[in-house]
Amino acid sequence: MARQTLSAYNRKRDFRKTAEPRGKKQKRDQHRFVIQKHDASHLHFDFRLEHDGVLKSWAVPKGPSLDPADKRLAVQVEDHPIEYGRFEGTIPEGEYGGGTVQLWDRGHWHPVDEDAARAFRKGKIAFELEGERLQGRWALVQMRGPRNKSGRNWLLIKEKDRYVRTGKAADVAAIDESVESGRSLSEIAGGDAPEWRGGKARKPKVKKKAAKKQTARKRVAKTKAARHRAMPGFIEPQLAKLWDVPPEEDGWAHEIKFDGYRIQLRIEGGEVTAWSRSGLDWTKKFPEIVAEAANLPEGIVDGEVCALAEGERPDFPALQAALQEGDTAGLVYYAFDLLWADGEDLREQPFETRKENLKAFLPAESKQKRIRFVPHFISPGESLRQSSCSMGLEGIISKQLDAPYRSGRSDIWVKTKCKGRQEFVIGGYSRGTAGKSLGALLMGVYDGKELRYRGRVGTGFNANISALLGKAMKPLVTKTSPFVGTQPDKTSDVIWLKPKLIGEVEYAGWTGDGLLRHAAFKGLREDKPAKSVGGEGKAVAKARIPKAQSKIALSNPSKRLWPKDGVTKSDLAEYYARMAEPLLRFAGNRPVSIVRAPDGIEGQTFFQRHHNRGTSSFIDRIKLAGDKQPYLVVKDAEGLRAMAQWGVVELHPWGSTAKNVEKPDQMIFDFDPDAAVPFTFMKKAALAMRDRLEDFGLASFPKLTGGKGLHVVVPLKPKAGWKEVKAFTHALALAFEEADPAHFIAEARKAKRKGKIFVDYLRNDRSATAVACWSPRARQGAPIAVPVTWDYLEKQKKLPVYSMTKLDAALKHIGDWDEFEASRQVLTKTMLQRAGA
Repeated sequence: MARQTLSAYNRKRDFRKTAEPRGKKQKRDQHRFVIQKHDASHLHFDFRLEHDGVLKSWAVPKGPSLDPADKRLAVQVEDHPIEYGRFEGTIPEGEYGGGTVQLWDRGHWHPVDEDAARAFRKGKIAFELEGERLQGRWALVQMRGPRNKSGRNWLLIKEKDRYVRTGKAADVAAIDESVESGRSLSEIAGGDAPEWRGGKARKPKVKKKAAKKQTARKRVAKTKAARHRAMPGFIEPQLAKLWDVPPEEDGWAHEIKFDGYRIQLRIEGGEVTAWSRSGLDWTKKFPEIVAEAANLPEGIVDGEVCALAEGERPDFPALQAALQEGDTAGLVYYAFDLLWADGEDLREQPFETRKENLKAFLPAESKQKRIRFVPHFISPGESLRQSSCSMGLEGIISKQLDAPYRSGRSDIWVKTKCKGRQEFVIGGYSRGTAGKSLGALLMGVYDGKELRYRGRVGTGFNANISALLGKAMKPLVTKTSPFVGTQPDKTSDVIWLKPKLIGEVEYAGWTGDGLLRHAAFKGLREDKPAKSVGGEGKAVAKARIPKAQSKIALSNPSKRLWPKDGVTKSDLAEYYARMAEPLLRFAGNRPVSIVRAPDGIEGQTFFQRHHNRGTSSFIDRIKLAGDKQPYLVVKDAEGLRAMAQWGVVELHPWGSTAKNVEKPDQMIFDFDPDAAVPFTFMKKAALAMRDRLEDFGLASFPKLTGGKGLHVVVPLKPKAGWKEVKAFTHALALAFEEADPAHFIAEARKAKRKGKIFVDYLRNDRSATAVACWSPRARQGAPIAVPVTWDYLEKQKKLPVYSMTKLDAALKHIGDWDEFEASRQVLTKTMLQRAGA
């Protein structure tokens, strides 16, 4: 691919006449992509990929298609500046490209080949798109034949994956709506909105009232864009996308990222409502903050509630503890945006103006104790990120200064998190899938004179780095492992090395077993001896070396527990290690029943709840009244590893904790459909249960079970007993059956369930269990039970299934129940009476 600069782009445009950005080449790539629908001399789509500091660009006459059979011509054109990715408006007639430009899609792209530059040169670029409209695998393939001024013509092709569509569904090019403004091409052509939201161009001027003695309410700036109307209730919050590094170009502000609960304060007529991120009314959870907010002018403020540790550092576990114990006097509210004030909707104002308004809206810091203004910084984002990391903070949020407030997740706000960086000794490596290439490095640190294994690093290698490592490692090959104690799993393809080389590694954290998480290789270090890495050496801070190492060896680690899916006992142990924290959150420190498959799921499986003589000492026990044998309890990551060694393929905890077994802290409605019931109807049933529970003032959370059903889970404070919880759930299940007996049944007998959904309330009995969030399932495909949000569930047209082998997809698309713990409620006598229990 011919190397391009921005000289051709700049030469073709008269920037005195066009609002297009001049721009300059950037130093770092964020792997952004943008598609602009362009109604010029002929209607076409401009497809742009960020690479090498510019937007590589192609004109696609017919636009993209979701059908792999449609190979769309893509004519390579001159490179465009990064700033062009935010351009929407009209290019004057007579100018180059004169016509209307619409922001049709945007997001991030990820090359399949780690060496993207080589893929460009070869003329075949395979990549994944994560856009607001386009998703999944795509390819750009260079055609043979004569070049134009910018290069040869290409083909844009959708590759086969779950996002493929055929027929009319594939013709997404017919969509005529901007992802930025929601406008059609004709509306953009005839509108008077700002033509460019990038950099510093053409921001609307804001009129400010400057009298010093005015009240905070009168000092809020007003603009022509502000709209007078009644103050709304809950406003869906704006969310940030995750980037690897902060944006470097002009026009961005950077704030500290707070580790707390996102809260929207609505103040009207002296009354204050505190909304959670998902729109739950959390006013009663923060009485001190709400009382202080009552003194503010009328408005809607966006911010974060935090508990502070030493040095004013936000501490999320302390926040959860404060809410559970009702000790909220020490909590603070960090205000970072103002959405409404003085009867004005401020969301269309630029962020920079909204922050000025917010500062005027809040009283002086000396007059407030709990509500604090969040400053922002215009300095380089990476410098602020590094400073925040050094202080033990989570990272930073970067926001476009001239952008409006947009509900939902977009690139207007981006977050970059702190990552660990450390040196490790290379003790071996595994081969890649081809058998010859480098697969992963096996890393360790010294503990005194002994080298301790710390995990694998399987990314960060391009062709040059792989060649450099291969040359350095070749003379160090040895026959035995240099690691003392715990050894790596799956060593059949490992080449052991004498521990002489030091590699620098970037990582996201540690597993419960003290192994690296999400690690990437950054380079070799040749300036120090290997034995200085760890122990008493100054090269690594001792606090950053995980001491917890598993004492549990896996017998037959290559045993395939899910034979058709190739998932081994070792894979199961790695999954439990990676997911230890969320798994233990829902299954830890509770009586738990398990499904064991020592010979794999195609062999004999059996259910076990009792602790017996053959049980590992790493699995705890609890003695319960009415049963002679103790029950199983998992307390930590070692217990989960013991479960993997035991061939445990499912975890089914009680609805109460080991400390308070007679008082359930959750109730579950299990929607179990007959095979003939479509998913869309089951989804509607779950949503109806959510609405019914909200009538009682109860928040609920949906869970994909990894099978054909759905769970609706209600977090409870452990006050009511099993009898009351079962009676309440039974009453609601019967109400569903009575309202629609053709589709619902509250009776367990399968003979009566044909064509219906069994609303199973029996999960709410003492000793009854339900599959835990993030537990694997003993089914083909190695599926997992996954917590989801109601918004996510509502958008699904078929039952989503996630698996152990595609865990990143689950973590990326759905996440966890952030507000579950803080949403615990008391099941009251009044609720029981209303339900007829």
